[in-house]
Amino acid sequence: MIRITSWISKGMNTIMQEKIIPYIFTLSDSPMLLRDLLHTNKMYQDGLKLEGNVPGFRLSIGKSYIVFIILWHAIIILPAILFHTKLEKFDCHLLMIMAILFTGMFFATYAIFKEYLIDTVALKIVKKGWENHFPHFDYDRHSKEVAMIYGDALEKEIPHKNMQLYILEKLIDETPKAS
Repeated sequence: MIRITSWISKGMNTIMQEKIIPYIFTLSDSPMLLRDLLHTNKMYQDGLKLEGNVPGFRLSIGKSYIVFIILWHAIIILPAILFHTKLEKFDCHLLMIMAILFTGMFFATYAIFKEYLIDTVALKIVKKGWENHFPHFDYDRHSKEVAMIYGDALEKEIPHKNMQLYILEKLIDETPKAS
């Protein structure tokens, strides 16, 4: 069972990365500036909302609704077909209440879907910028450290022109030495 769910998860992730994200988003080819990278990484590590704060991409709302409606219907059609005979026997007032709840769930899950897509694309852009500015440091290992160092640098009011050098010095000082 675990193999099936991991296969489905891997397949959905592949479809998301290769088909859905390029269809919904327009990504910039220009490299991310260091200050934008540090700011976005800090916001991402702190769990803050990224919508509108990440340079380098544009979300097409219309295309995101189209994809979401297709995904929503792919999930809902089978239960609707299975329970159609039972639902047609319900009172119309109950069905109206169910329609209201269904509509609320649709828009609530769309907000979650949109937030997930924005976080996914922001992380992709940050990792691409990371390779440009910090090529010798792995993102997964050092992103939290850099976010903390960046926060300290902002508190110490280090100028942006010295920011990369300051962060690199701190990273090198904190990296354990190989003996």
